[in-house]
Amino acid sequence: MIATAERYASPLHYAKLPTEVLVERIRRRKEEQNAVILGHYYQRGEIQEVSDYVGDSLGLSQEAAATDADVIVFCGVHFMAETAKILSPEKRVLMPDPRAGCPMADFVTADALRRLKERHPEAAVVAYVNSTAAVKAESDICCTSSNAVRVVESIPRDRPIIFVPDKNLADYVARRTGRDNIIAWEGYCYVHDDLVLEELAAAKREHPDAKVVVHPEARRDLLERADYVVSTAGMAELAERHDALIIGTERGLVDRLRERYPGKRIIPLSGGAICGNMKMNTLAKLAWCLDHGEHEITLDEGVRSRAELALRRMLELSGGWSAPTEEERKLEEAGVRPSGCGCA
Repeated sequence: MIATAERYASPLHYAKLPTEVLVERIRRRKEEQNAVILGHYYQRGEIQEVSDYVGDSLGLSQEAAATDADVIVFCGVHFMAETAKILSPEKRVLMPDPRAGCPMADFVTADALRRLKERHPEAAVVAYVNSTAAVKAESDICCTSSNAVRVVESIPRDRPIIFVPDKNLADYVARRTGRDNIIAWEGYCYVHDDLVLEELAAAKREHPDAKVVVHPEARRDLLERADYVVSTAGMAELAERHDALIIGTERGLVDRLRERYPGKRIIPLSGGAICGNMKMNTLAKLAWCLDHGEHEITLDEGVRSRAELALRRMLELSGGWSAPTEEERKLEEAGVRPSGCGCA
């Protein structure tokens, strides 16, 4: 029996413990605190294995909100933990490493967005869920990669739209909707923006019969060469239907789909498409987080409630959150649980 009473001073002490000791400690602390562990599908495999739910940021936050847990431990990046707090203000929300941030979310601040709104007072603000709570609070409505087109189409065509923070997703939506009045913020996801045509060409030469699937956070030149441009949920569905896919997104999803479909060819467009921020969370940090109740996410109630309004508007437009499909349940068993929010 593993004793978990002693609390160590820092994650470095935990890192010296065997994996099985850490896993048992995490399990016990989770039960003692009535906690639920959320693991984003870009997390390390060992994090996903101890998580109660695995998926994308918004879907995970909704899953946690529906539980009777007192504590949510979000193994992802900072804006994701904020989203969990937005939807579950009565619960304590912790994250193992507060330095795990999202460079794309950091491209825009609430102050900078307010200044842009002053220059375009007639514009509606659409915030991709990969944004901070403060930015969501300054927005009219949120969107995900899978519903961004629908969200934009819900806004009168003659009304300008400020779209933050991803310029690539904004460009994709503009082309899909035929709108020329989208004001795109100059932000991007470095993982998807760094995907290049040369890597795609090399993968296609080696696997000429494979369909090319790219996330809409990638640049236009990549999207124009893709057979499918879809969110992560769409990628999971395509993996079920096709025997060979070249997938342009973070390697975490590619690796988990390979585990789910060992008889298929699931080829990463780029072997270097790795989000280092997501990989900052470790079992040692998770165990330390549970032992010490760190690091807690707190939000100003005014910011939280306004951010929730923008999220709720999106959920109402898209019909709210739905239970996972049978295929999504299978993917969850394999360590992947997409719910249609793309990178978010």
